[in-house]
Amino acid sequence: MGNSGKEADASLGYLTRKDTEVKLPRPTRVKNKTPAPIQITAEQILREARERQEAEIRPPKQKITDTGELADYRLRKRKEYEDLIRRVRWNISVWVKYAQWEESQKDFSRARSVWERALEVDYRNHTLWLKYADFEMKNKFVNHARNVWDRAVSLLPRVDQLWYKYIHMEEILGNVAGARQIFERWMNWMPDQQGWLSFIKFELRYNEIERARGIYERFVECHPKVTAWIRFAKFEMKNGDIARARNVYERAVEKLAEDEEAENLFVAFAEFEERCKETERARCIYKFALDHIPKGSAENLYRKFVAFEKQYGDKEGIEDAIVSKRRFQYEDEVRKNPLNYDAWFDYVRLEESVGDKNRVREVYERAIANEPPAPEKRYWQRYIYLWINYALYEELDAEDAERTRAVYRLCLQQIPHEKFSFAKIWLLAAQFEIRHLNLKGARQILGNAIGKAPKDKIFKKYIEIELQLGNMDRCRKLYEKYLEWSPQNCYAWSKFAELERSLGETERARAIFELAIAQPALDMPELLWKAYVDFEISEKQIDRTRQLYERLLDRTKHLKVWISYAKFEASTMGNDDDDSEEVTISEDQKKLCIQNARSCKVIFNSFQQLLLCTSGVFEKALNYFRTSAPELKEERAMLLEEWLNMESNFGELGNVALVQPKLPKKLKRRRPINSEDGLSGMEDYVDYVFPEENNAPNLKILEAAYKWKKQRLSSSDE
Repeated sequence: MGNSGKEADASLGYLTRKDTEVKLPRPTRVKNKTPAPIQITAEQILREARERQEAEIRPPKQKITDTGELADYRLRKRKEYEDLIRRVRWNISVWVKYAQWEESQKDFSRARSVWERALEVDYRNHTLWLKYADFEMKNKFVNHARNVWDRAVSLLPRVDQLWYKYIHMEEILGNVAGARQIFERWMNWMPDQQGWLSFIKFELRYNEIERARGIYERFVECHPKVTAWIRFAKFEMKNGDIARARNVYERAVEKLAEDEEAENLFVAFAEFEERCKETERARCIYKFALDHIPKGSAENLYRKFVAFEKQYGDKEGIEDAIVSKRRFQYEDEVRKNPLNYDAWFDYVRLEESVGDKNRVREVYERAIANEPPAPEKRYWQRYIYLWINYALYEELDAEDAERTRAVYRLCLQQIPHEKFSFAKIWLLAAQFEIRHLNLKGARQILGNAIGKAPKDKIFKKYIEIELQLGNMDRCRKLYEKYLEWSPQNCYAWSKFAELERSLGETERARAIFELAIAQPALDMPELLWKAYVDFEISEKQIDRTRQLYERLLDRTKHLKVWISYAKFEASTMGNDDDDSEEVTISEDQKKLCIQNARSCKVIFNSFQQLLLCTSGVFEKALNYFRTSAPELKEERAMLLEEWLNMESNFGELGNVALVQPKLPKKLKRRRPINSEDGLSGMEDYVDYVFPEENNAPNLKILEAAYKWKKQRLSSSDE
């Protein structure tokens, strides 16, 4: 067994494997890439392919040489057609081929018989009638053709093609009267516009102007559309009768002024007058159209009007046209979305710039008629400004007080006060009445506002008005109503007390403050307490002020309260007189004030009475933060810093060395961040280490004891 590649293999038909290998051509490298001298075009390739195609195999042509053979051929073909008709009687193409074959054999009576049989099968097929009549006309059987057309239009009067063909045949034959008669028969069926226009063109071809005018009159009665009237007017204009054309346009405007396509009619009428050099007439037509056509369907009209004014108008006319165009844009916007109040605002500004009061009022009325979809305040916030602008326009621009009052009244009636209200509209209505010296009306409006929809702004403005008028009893009553409605309002309590103080009613003011701090809930108690403290300080009631601070500390141990209390103690001087004269503070009295802010027994008043301070403010504060709230290290550090600043501000009287040993050390530490998924990292924070903590090795035990004590106290309180 030598070389296996050269041995024959029985499975390969005793061929060697080398013989069965597929030999691919070696890729040739094109060395010369220059174009050949003779180029072959695609047209040459297609021509050669066409020449090399083999000829089609066609059946041989049968030649009939005698009448017998012709009769046999006809008999055989007729039998084939009849058999085919028997099978597919409903197939019209078979009937048509049968009739055309009979026609080709010049047997017209048989062909006519086949057409008639086909019509019995489907007389509604207008194509069958057309082919039948075409057969008669082609073979010059005119009367037969007339008979076919007459039957066709009688059975299918709504098929326009039958009428056209019938009329065309008569016109070719020169039978104009017959064609006109056929047109009249057709017009009795009231065809579409094209049929009438064909009749008119027929008459014009024979120069029958009066007949054509009469047909136009019937045409616009049958089809009262804008396009029909415009065609009629153009017909009169083409014949040079301007008066008749204008009359046609005027009649069209009377009948179709409210039509959907009235815009095209007005544009055509205006252009007609423009061509007749009647610019004033054209301008009047444009303005009439703009006033009567809905703004949403007059885009083309506005464009034409602007172009007309630019060509023939003056500056005022051009501006009016531009305003009209912008008016159209706003009309389109509010038509698409009537609740787009910004578009209404722009529209109103446009009309106000023009200065037509009736138009402005019309736009305002249309705008306020679009009430928001739901009784929710967020929907009404833009809408209410339409009413406000309307009222201000009537008051300031139109100067109509009665209409302004009516606008405010309608607006207040429309707002659902049981769900929400607007203090602004109440106040504007009241201020309007005040400007017109109707104080009773203003009080009535504000009283209704308090009764229906009380608000802070209304109370404040009403009280301000009464204050300016000097009616203090009314102010007291208003404050009482205010506090009945909102007893937690610290602003009202403070202002009420301030009013009494301004009137010299110190006891009433103090009683109001006492009532205020006795309320179970207050919105800003810190402001109220501050006002009460400032009131007592201004009255130079040092003891009362100190008692107030003590009462406040019973309620809250906030850092700011401690600092304020300490500053007060440091600033009080040793005089409790009620005289308004300034008293010179001696050096000893300053020392006493400073010592009182710290802690000790001090001599306080001018009578050298000895008052015992159980503990100074700063010492008491430090003691509280150290024993009762050790976790508030930052507040404790801030307290010490404040104390240190105060001592340094005292100058020679201060004692900084008293505070410095108590200052903590700041340490930067890290602690884990706890999250719902567990530990999520570490964060840096500042920790404060106080001096006593360094001396307490068992600090953790003390903290645990404090927590236990706090927990026990809370459980006992429960």
